[in-house]
Amino acid sequence: MPEITTPYATGTPCWVDLMAKDQRAALDFYGDLLGWQGQPGPSEFGGYAVCELDGKAVAGIGPAMAPEGMPEPPTVWTSYLASTDAQATQDAIVSAGGTLIAPVMDVGDLGRMLVAADPQGAVFGVWQPGEFSGARVVNEPGALTWNELHTSDVLAATAFYGEAFGIEIEPMEGADSYWQLTVAGRAVGGATLLANDPPGTPAHWLTYFAVDDTDSTVDALVKRGGTVLAPPFDMMAGRMAVVADPQGAPFALIKPQPM
Repeated sequence: MPEITTPYATGTPCWVDLMAKDQRAALDFYGDLLGWQGQPGPSEFGGYAVCELDGKAVAGIGPAMAPEGMPEPPTVWTSYLASTDAQATQDAIVSAGGTLIAPVMDVGDLGRMLVAADPQGAVFGVWQPGEFSGARVVNEPGALTWNELHTSDVLAATAFYGEAFGIEIEPMEGADSYWQLTVAGRAVGGATLLANDPPGTPAHWLTYFAVDDTDSTVDALVKRGGTVLAPPFDMMAGRMAVVADPQGAPFALIKPQPM
């Protein structure tokens, strides 16, 4: 199992979480679909659940909450980018034209976080590790394997993420109209144009989870009340599908090509 034992480099996707209107239903759904174990956490952290795969953290699921008078957050998966200094990263995000949604806050001794949107509107989180570093297992069936930015302006995204995180965005060899995000020369994610999404789709980050069999996992998802947005298809990285859980949160499933 590809276990993460060293700190994530700044700009690397290190965690994903979901704020669900029905946390218990979400925990049951992803537990059945991806084999996660997770229970609502302490009240001091709003009941946030850290889901595990074979005892190792893979993703978070919390109850959707909003300050009084504010609308509930959308039911979506949020990608978190690593930082060694959340306050400095927040300053860089604002300087680069991003928008703060939730300013830097301490999460007990676990770390510090913030939520922001890039200039095209794609929402993401930032995580500065304390006692908790992020996903402990990746690139394994049931775990996070890819994070993909859907943007209306690749050049503007390149400037923003470069200034805020030091991420480089460059064309991916062998792929048409697809870019890879690199940190210190290592590919950590991808980027594609919103023009490839259904009309009206806002800029966003899409979370990919690895599976053993894309088709059978999609069948299982449908039986559990999920929705298929893009049926299974073959592409250069493997066989994938884009789906949504019963509460409407979109994500991708992929059986990666053997390395």
